[in-house]
Amino acid sequence: MTGNPQRKDAARNWQHIVDTARRFVDDGVPLRLNDVARAASIGVATVYRHFPVPEALLETVAQPALTRLAADADAALTETDPWKAFADFLKAGIDAQLTDASVQPVFATSSHTLPETTELVARLHTSTGDLLARASAAETIRPGVTREDVIRLMCGVVFAASVHAHPDERPTLTRTYLEIVLTGLRLPT
Repeated sequence: MTGNPQRKDAARNWQHIVDTARRFVDDGVPLRLNDVARAASIGVATVYRHFPVPEALLETVAQPALTRLAADADAALTETDPWKAFADFLKAGIDAQLTDASVQPVFATSSHTLPETTELVARLHTSTGDLLARASAAETIRPGVTREDVIRLMCGVVFAASVHAHPDERPTLTRTYLEIVLTGLRLPT
């Protein structure tokens, strides 16, 4: 009988830790597990039991946004116009980074702590490559552009819009810079 309440407590603690980490990320506060434990009023050992490293916690916070982005990629792959599919997915990627500060650092790192994150990021990389291949086959995108180019450009767009900009300007600048990138990538029709 004592197993169920412990599981409920553990689940409640896990969610409280994730919610606290979400607030840290939203406020631009570094995720230090001891600080999260203190802010959540949960024992440090409990936090470390659920999330042995800060990267695991950050990836957990980012998972809902990455999952939505993967669904956006799936939807883009059903679009009949290859350029529109490619551009719409890049816009969705930018929106994900604008609305969730955990996305860019998780997506930009070369390795992940959680298998679910590794799988989601690999799926997003594959979808990006598939959308790029479709746009290339339709001759709507400049030749020689690689999936890695596209991924770096998207991270660069968000970074460029963040440098020396007021937070209120960031969404407009990001979309402007994305349009510039898309114009540069698209072959003249």
